[in-house]
Amino acid sequence: MKTISKRIAVAILPALLLTAGAIAMAAEMPAVVHKPSVEVRSAPDFQAGKIAVLKRNAAVRITDQNGLWYQLQMADGSSGYVRINDVRVASAGAETPAANSQALFGGNSGQGRSTETASVRGINETTLRTARSDAAGLSRLQSYSVSAESAGAHARSKGWQPVRIAWGPDAAAARGSAGQATQADKRATLSTARGLLSRLGGGAIADSAMRVADRAVGKSEQELAAEELELGPAIAGRVLGAAPLWANPEAQKRINLVGRWVASQTSRPQLPWTFGVIDDGEINAYAAPGGYILVTRGMYDLLDNDAELAAVIAHELGHVVQRDHYEVIRKQEIAKVGKDVAMAQVRPHGIAADFARDYVNTHGAAVMMSSLDRDAEYRADEAAGVYLARAGFDPLSFYAVLQKMAALGTRPARMSQLYRTHPPLQARMDRLDQRVHR
Repeated sequence: MKTISKRIAVAILPALLLTAGAIAMAAEMPAVVHKPSVEVRSAPDFQAGKIAVLKRNAAVRITDQNGLWYQLQMADGSSGYVRINDVRVASAGAETPAANSQALFGGNSGQGRSTETASVRGINETTLRTARSDAAGLSRLQSYSVSAESAGAHARSKGWQPVRIAWGPDAAAARGSAGQATQADKRATLSTARGLLSRLGGGAIADSAMRVADRAVGKSEQELAAEELELGPAIAGRVLGAAPLWANPEAQKRINLVGRWVASQTSRPQLPWTFGVIDDGEINAYAAPGGYILVTRGMYDLLDNDAELAAVIAHELGHVVQRDHYEVIRKQEIAKVGKDVAMAQVRPHGIAADFARDYVNTHGAAVMMSSLDRDAEYRADEAAGVYLARAGFDPLSFYAVLQKMAALGTRPARMSQLYRTHPPLQARMDRLDQRVHR
């Protein structure tokens, strides 16, 4: 018996050593210097001594992450620290367990460790179109929503200090929120004008001009907001029908406190902002009109800290503030019934609810998988940096998230839908670098 045990031990030992070696290798990431020159510090601090200067395309290995610093091993075997945007990770060709662990250097369960056991449900356009609404799940999601005051108190306890930063697109969105005459009010004015012209003998020319003006009447901010507010929970309920809310109350509480704090720094803080983590292993996040933001468990598990969670949320906030997915819905409506008819529809609050119900009954939540134009995605990336800075986080936190995703490979299975609907990660980081150098 002892002899057999000894033989088994001898046979297993090399395998254990190989496994240990594989784990050690997985804890390193190949990378290249991305800037013309990069100063390597002896510690993760700008005040630390400079120990080397690396040139563009120099090969290095990332051995650890310390906040917004990477610890590097250089070609000569020495080590030091650079900022996370000084280098680019060398993406693996395909997702493997090693490629997955390469992106993760510490923590777990929403603090930097993505698990291989997380199921990849494969939410796609078809499942979102056909999934039934989960009314109970929507109610649970809404129960975790917090007030701006509660989020502010949480931020103060964490030491997050708000900063006033002006940003053009946000200012434009704020101007759009100003009170406007409703479409019904404007049509009533046009009707009065038409009657006056008729009595004054304006004839066919005047009548033709009034028809043109009538078709040009757009919706007011109040009418647009009413449709958004009805669409948000309707779409979120369908998403929850495809992937349920994750049964982790602490995660749900955390994402709402962080998310509501960052949302308070946008030009639309008055929206009923609601955040949730859905039980889906894919790495993705969804922004429904009206302030409903859902992050997958795969994405949540990838993130190191509150700053990175805030970064993912901030990008989605940009989509909601700028009404990106709502505009997709409006274009679908116009394509279906024609521009003149769509512009002519007056939707007070009650009719907005009918519109939302009819839209979701036809399309489900498939709009969440619509590819936005690249400018919209780049603008949301830019918004993420602005909102992070306003909320007291370092904007580089968003760059860190992009690096983590890039480390998972060029076409990882768990990011297939994100890659389908977003520009390449390298292109997004290039855009962020360009803004830093302006």
